[in-house]
Amino acid sequence: MADPGAVVRVLVPHAEGVDALAGVPGVEALRYDPDADLPEEAASAQVLVPPFLATSEAIALVDEMPGLRLVQLLTAGAENWVGKLPDGVALSDCRGAHGGVTAEWIVAVLLAIYRDLPDFVRAQDEARWDYHPTDELLGARVLIIGAGDVAENTVRRLAPFEVETTLVGRRARDGVHGIDEVLDLLPRHDACVVIVPLTEDTRGLVDARFLAAMPDGAVFVNAARGPVVDTDALTVELMSGRLRAAVDVTDPEPLPSDHPLWKAPGLLLTPHVGGSVPGAMRRAYGIAREQIAAFARGEQPPNLVENGY
Repeated sequence: MADPGAVVRVLVPHAEGVDALAGVPGVEALRYDPDADLPEEAASAQVLVPPFLATSEAIALVDEMPGLRLVQLLTAGAENWVGKLPDGVALSDCRGAHGGVTAEWIVAVLLAIYRDLPDFVRAQDEARWDYHPTDELLGARVLIIGAGDVAENTVRRLAPFEVETTLVGRRARDGVHGIDEVLDLLPRHDACVVIVPLTEDTRGLVDARFLAAMPDGAVFVNAARGPVVDTDALTVELMSGRLRAAVDVTDPEPLPSDHPLWKAPGLLLTPHVGGSVPGAMRRAYGIAREQIAAFARGEQPPNLVENGY
């Protein structure tokens, strides 16, 4: 971590970042343009804040920063950076910034599917009065795979619908089941929401066996990352009409226009917009400020990524 008392220079890609870091003791924020050459001061910068959805070009910036000691992300997902930083460069994510709005997306798509809103919108486009009863979210049993910030926010937002929620984490603990129990838990729930980070342990977690364990008519929701799900297996289940689903992420992503998933019945697909809202940067830089302030004090950032998390 940084030497206490030394000035820590931080490169940020947004004016909001400069404003957020203003007044943090021992920190000097400098804005850079992700699409242009880095400023000369980058050579002495110790902290890099990449753009919100950083690409491989952003990772290449690391090579131009010999003094780099910390990469502070604006996203909760760190999979694009894990294992790609030089020795001595720490990685911190933005866990806590996007949980509320991601949970909002989860509740929105569950309501949309249970109340057949996509079908009604299509009928409206055709000026067709398509009266029919719908399903209901009220009283549903929802299994949530992932037990962190997004899960906690989701549980709170589902509570007014009298939903029974069950949490699953990497390991069993008070109030949380272990991932080794998931195949036994799936048949007992009406819906399953996946909100885990993408790691080698979670890649392909939702496979044909996982989906087959869900009861007929159940709803699957992916608010995690595309590769957490076997796309072919999900497509097969949807094409059969046995399951319904909502996904904000796909594998591959963006989804090619000729991919069969586009035409799968019972699917509500959004283009990775769960956290893309007006307040996203403000909340993200609020978390980033806390992490960078800790680094400047010579402490480990609370959101330090270790073992992929």
